[in-house]
Amino acid sequence: MKIEFLSSLLPAPGTTDRFERMRACAGALFGLILTGLCTYAVLPDPANAMLLIAPMGASAVLLFAVPASPLAQPWSIIGGNLVAAFIGVTCAKLIGTPLLAAALAASLAIGAMFMLRCLHPPSGAVALTAVLGGPAIHAMGYQFILYPVALNSLLLLGTALFYNNATGRRYPHRVQADPATRHETRDPIPTARLGITSEDLDAVLARYNQVLDISREDLQAILVETEMQAYQRRFGITRCADVMSRDVRSVMFGSELQEAWDMLHKHRLTALPVTDRGNRVVGIITKADFIAHARADRYARLGRGMKRLLQPIRHTHSIKPEVVGQIMHTDVRTAYQEQPVVELVPLMSDAGLHSIPVVDEERRLVGMITQSDMIATLYEKNLGTPVRGARLAAISGSGR
Repeated sequence: MKIEFLSSLLPAPGTTDRFERMRACAGALFGLILTGLCTYAVLPDPANAMLLIAPMGASAVLLFAVPASPLAQPWSIIGGNLVAAFIGVTCAKLIGTPLLAAALAASLAIGAMFMLRCLHPPSGAVALTAVLGGPAIHAMGYQFILYPVALNSLLLLGTALFYNNATGRRYPHRVQADPATRHETRDPIPTARLGITSEDLDAVLARYNQVLDISREDLQAILVETEMQAYQRRFGITRCADVMSRDVRSVMFGSELQEAWDMLHKHRLTALPVTDRGNRVVGIITKADFIAHARADRYARLGRGMKRLLQPIRHTHSIKPEVVGQIMHTDVRTAYQEQPVVELVPLMSDAGLHSIPVVDEERRLVGMITQSDMIATLYEKNLGTPVRGARLAAISGSGR
């Protein structure tokens, strides 16, 4: 019974792999060494200087091991450490009892960090260091805030910005604004109307009423991916190759605009993938692109006419776009053949994409998935009714 109780106190095994652990350890090593060396280089008298304060070790754990944590963001380390240093120095000067001054400094620092939204656990150690650091720290007075606290914090933060992004970890972890609807209405985006909504998450977090070491956006993203994982486990994985159209109409980068428009009209399509000579997808052109081009061309003709009236002797050469590559979208979103179809739902429902080209490993065009294909897949999976033959062709062929 005692062994079971002690076992229950142990944390669950981590989910990070060996590479991530080595990445965090190497980052802390790199960050602390560089911070110490740079501090030594910029100080006027480095021989008797304090190159690193102990709380920087705790900050390194957050910045390199959990860079996505709200406690590890730039404002957290800079704001938290500076305000804690100020409070610690002030308490050391005003309160003669070290124990009381240290406890009060840590308590006030936590309250200030909550108020300023810069909660950073190592900052509590900064406040204690200002009080209990000894005569050398006390002699610095408020200079302790600028050096070594601010200097160490800025150098370690700069190292974390470089190292995390260089090793594939997005830092800083920016808060993503709630995506707006394409039609600028008050309705939430389609994927937010079903399943776990933002209101559900906010209500549960309010009841939980504790600080989480994960951002709200990351938590919501994890829940959404968990829903997708559960859906795939329940209904099986449908790949893009299973539902995509293979007889795809496409145009070349140098194809004339009239040719692309005729193809869209003839086959009743809304978009055409644009390829190079190797059949690699380099863009996509839609009917909306033609409409935008027509509007721009109308104003361009007006501008050229005004220019000819003002300068009747000079003649200008028309720069009117004539080929697909001049008006196509180059930031085309693509999918891979083995990619689960469910991963494309946010792109089509929230981002408003009607068609997504499917490519192979070398980015060559192999198919196309449309909203109609997604509807047919959802119909077959959820209702258990296979959609085959002419019915599937009729459903998938409309609205492309």
